[in-house]
Amino acid sequence: MEQLRTIGRELAMGSQGGWGQSKEFLDLVKSIGEARSKAEEDRIIIRELEYLKRRLADPDVPRRKMKELLLRLVYAEMLGHDASFGHIHAVKMTHDESLPLKRTGYLAVALFIDERHDLVILVVNTIQKDLRSDNYLVVCAALTAASRLIGEEAIPAVLPQVVDLLAHPKEAVRKKAVMALHRFYQRSPSSVSHLVSNFRKRLCDNDPGVMGATLCPLYDLILEDPNAYKDLVVSFVNILKQVAERRLPTSYDYHQMPAPFIQIKLLKILAVLGSGDKQASGHMYTVLGDIFRKGDSASNIGNAILYECICCISCIFPNSKMLDAAAETTSKFLKSDSHNLKYMGIDALGRLIKINPDIAEEHQLAVIDCLEDPDDTLKRKTFELLYKMTKSTNIEVIVDRMIEYMISITDHHYKAEIASRCFSVDMTVNFYSMISLKPLHPHIQIHLVWTIFMACIKFKLIFTVSLLYNSMFCC
Repeated sequence: MEQLRTIGRELAMGSQGGWGQSKEFLDLVKSIGEARSKAEEDRIIIRELEYLKRRLADPDVPRRKMKELLLRLVYAEMLGHDASFGHIHAVKMTHDESLPLKRTGYLAVALFIDERHDLVILVVNTIQKDLRSDNYLVVCAALTAASRLIGEEAIPAVLPQVVDLLAHPKEAVRKKAVMALHRFYQRSPSSVSHLVSNFRKRLCDNDPGVMGATLCPLYDLILEDPNAYKDLVVSFVNILKQVAERRLPTSYDYHQMPAPFIQIKLLKILAVLGSGDKQASGHMYTVLGDIFRKGDSASNIGNAILYECICCISCIFPNSKMLDAAAETTSKFLKSDSHNLKYMGIDALGRLIKINPDIAEEHQLAVIDCLEDPDDTLKRKTFELLYKMTKSTNIEVIVDRMIEYMISITDHHYKAEIASRCFSVDMTVNFYSMISLKPLHPHIQIHLVWTIFMACIKFKLIFTVSLLYNSMFCC
């Protein structure tokens, strides 16, 4: 909400500087920002909507004034109020020949309605016309609107034009055309299934932005049928290598990391293509090792890339060197003071121990220490991992901390869940004997046994219930 108010305030102040809009919008945003309650804010918006309804009904409203009224209408609807009386005026503005007004109209329509709305049919013809425009900014606006407003039934009406725009001389148009086709695929895969080759071609586009946009539809296609795209493994690896070596323009850097979002998407793709495929995975090891060596753990986005790299390694064909590099990075996450990084470390370690359970041993104490963290989400994630890590050589240490944690929490349902997990461990290790021999205070013993007893009744562990009943009687 605060971010929305800030955007509106900046928009209003910016509009005073040169867009010919009135001070009324600034006063509106200011009054909303200063509202002391939701009821007061609602009164302000309702009063504004009444004013807008009167002004929009006036046939003599100047075009530039209409633009301001639509922006104020958008602001009111984004705050949760119904402004449907003005939707038709947004549709009409998309027909305007003035580029700023047309773009405002498309923006308002995209925010007001979706592909199921009755007014969409009035916008489709305008989109078709604007896709043929000589002004690439008009074409971009139409493509953006098409991604939002064109439903399954209307896709055939604009599909040929969108496909033609993949060869447009302007990279911004090509990028938006790829994004529009991706959206069409999400809405109706059968409508664009014959155009898959176009995505392959755009992967080789000279503009990194177009190439990056193409990764999104390719990722969805690869999830559906990885084997059909195995031939692109080398291409994806080469692209990732170029990005990691900073061969892309610096305009794609984010917090000094080279095109991090392209890197993350490529790592997700490689994880799917390399799963269970030794030959495909063999092409990936070198570039993954380079990313680990060059990884920047000082920034959030750098850590995000390292985490995605760990996820990739946990999915592809195992390699000892890669697993060691992933384990080392995971160790840094676990030792961090940041709750978020610890959570990432717990999640990453959970992925790695599925491949090699021995990796957990050296991080066992760091994981157990996470139970002392004040973050409840991290505690629960840690408990899940400890349950997976437990075996005959470490059960005493882990269960000791799990029992202490179980006693410290107040959520009875979660206590029952922990108890049931403890008894599932009992399938391989005699957990009952362990708690019988532990030198706990009698009150703690009663509390612990009763909690586990209730969990056993819930989960129908009849044999263990009888043992616990004897234990409770002895206590």
